[in-house]
Amino acid sequence: MAKEKAAKPGNSKRNGKAAVVAGLPRTAAGAAHVTSLTQDPHAVRDTREKVLEVAIGHEVRAFRKKLGITVADVAAATDISVGMLSKIENGNTSPSLTTLQTLARALGVPITSFFRRFEEEHNAVFVKAGEGVDVERRGTRAGHQYNLLGHIGSNTSGVVVEPYLITLTEDSDVFPTFQHDGLEFLYMLEGEVVYRHGNNLYRMTPGDSLFFDADAPHGPEELTHLPIRYLSIISYPRGRGED
Repeated sequence: MAKEKAAKPGNSKRNGKAAVVAGLPRTAAGAAHVTSLTQDPHAVRDTREKVLEVAIGHEVRAFRKKLGITVADVAAATDISVGMLSKIENGNTSPSLTTLQTLARALGVPITSFFRRFEEEHNAVFVKAGEGVDVERRGTRAGHQYNLLGHIGSNTSGVVVEPYLITLTEDSDVFPTFQHDGLEFLYMLEGEVVYRHGNNLYRMTPGDSLFFDADAPHGPEELTHLPIRYLSIISYPRGRGED
């Protein structure tokens, strides 16, 4: 059996100095190596995205790139100047319906597709405590209770996210052989469990988290202190269903 791994609290320094986090790869000098994030979680999207011209320009550019053609190629096919096409794609001008119809024919899409981003809705799901939906999943047969906390069907991200509250009791069995597409994030709320991922074991208590590739065998190896409750957030590309 693999040696148990457990994350230990990091030592943080005040006055704006970076925290040293246990378990992260370290450089030769001994400093923790922190991976740079490519997305700012506190970013504010330019309000121009809500403007019709910008939404149309975004779609024109997206359809052009999907075809693998240049602005010059579109200009040659439509008799619209490269400068005008650049203004349209950047949302700096309001194209006429005739211009949009010409672009639609050249790009092989319905004219209405240019308005998709402007008209699309961005949904949110709010679930009151205790009002999640109990669902049947593979682990239900092992006595694991799955409570779905929310679900958004159609969305712009291309990713499906399923947030669950999982409860294990004295009626639950260990089941360390889950495997499915995507990524999974666990956050421990109550109790204690030894959780397996591949060949590694993690002793998890309230406040601990585990983020992993769900294609490797995973699941609770040892139910140490019951009841056990943890959040499980599973994400996978749209069109790839779970087991």
